[in-house]
This record gives sequence, structure tokens and C-alpha cells, in this order.
Amino acid sequence: MNSGASQTSSSTSSSLLRRARDRDPEAWSRLAKLYTPLVYRWARQGGLQSTDAADVVQEVFRSVAGKIDSFRLDEPDSSYRGWLWTIARNEVRLHYRKQADRPQVVGGTEANNLLQQQPDLLDQEEEPAGFDSRKSLLHRALQLVRQDFDEQTWCAFWRFTVDGQSAADIAEDLGMNPAAVRQSKYRVLCRLREELESC
Repeated sequence: MNSGASQTSSSTSSSLLRRARDRDPEAWSRLAKLYTPLVYRWARQGGLQSTDAADVVQEVFRSVAGKIDSFRLDEPDSSYRGWLWTIARNEVRLHYRKQADRPQVVGGTEANNLLQQQPDLLDQEEEPAGFDSRKSLLHRALQLVRQDFDEQTWCAFWRFTVDGQSAADIAEDLGMNPAAVRQSKYRVLCRLREELESC
């Protein structure tokens, strides 16, 4: 997009989830970029090794693709992240069940007991705490929307919003007026809100 672009590529369906429901490849790519690290972290917190966690991530997104039409965007308490946590938790549980069904290795009583012990995390209805998933998600969303703005707009937004500099100082440095600096902040935050809508 160019410097004047504060709209998404889909003007009639601004929600990332709605676009994913419509099988928009860009929306699926953005969902994966936003949520893969979070799902991977959940799988690791669930006690899985890195390769098993990566396999679970693939299964989670395969499940999401098959079930996204059943996710209710219009329900007041619906949260994509909460729905995603439920799917991830179930996929980790399924992984443990599959491991338990495999034949034991020789002398594997202790190893088998370890495999059958699922972390308490998997009994939680709510997504696990322990790190700021919202902040992590926001960071990835900022990286995604960065490409939608020219350098001057992004710089004005960042310095005004994140660095806390005055609009007047930024305007003087960037050859803008203070109103344009405030408009840059508004446009980027609107785009960011749109990216995270319903998530």
C-alpha cells in the first residue's frame, strides 16, 4: 500500500477472521504469522519437545482451517484466542494419547509413566498465563502493518506513540505539521485495531 493507505485490501470485510473464513490466502498468512508463536509456546508449556510442538502447531492450524466457519464472531464473549487455545489444548492432549498408545520401549515403565502424565496446564479452560501473550501478539501485528505505511508516516507514528515525543518536535524534524503527525498516529492505530479485530 502507499502512504495514503489506511484501508485493508478488503474494504467490505475488514476483519481478519472474516477474510480467513472467505479463504483469503493473505488473511491465512497473517493469522499464521500472528498466532504460530503463541500456539508453539502453548505446546511447549504443555510439556512437548520442540519437534512435537511444531507438529502440534501444524495440526492446530489444520483444525482451525476446517472449523473456522463454526467460530461465532458475533457472540459477545467470543474470542479467537480463547477458541484457538481450546483447539491447541485438545491437540496437545491428542498428542499425549497417541504417545501413550505406542508400544513401550524395553524397560520403559518410567518413560511410559512420564508420557502419560499430562501437565496441569491441559486441564485449564483459560489460556495459560506466564507471559504477556497480548503484548507478544501486538508486537507481531505491528510488524505486519508496518509494510502498509510509508517511512515518514511510520516514523511519525512511532516517535509520537511509542517514544512519546511531541508532535511539534516530530513535525519539525520530518517536515510535517503537527496535525499530520497526529493523523499518522490515528491511521496506524486504526489499521492495527483492524488487524487485531475479534482476536
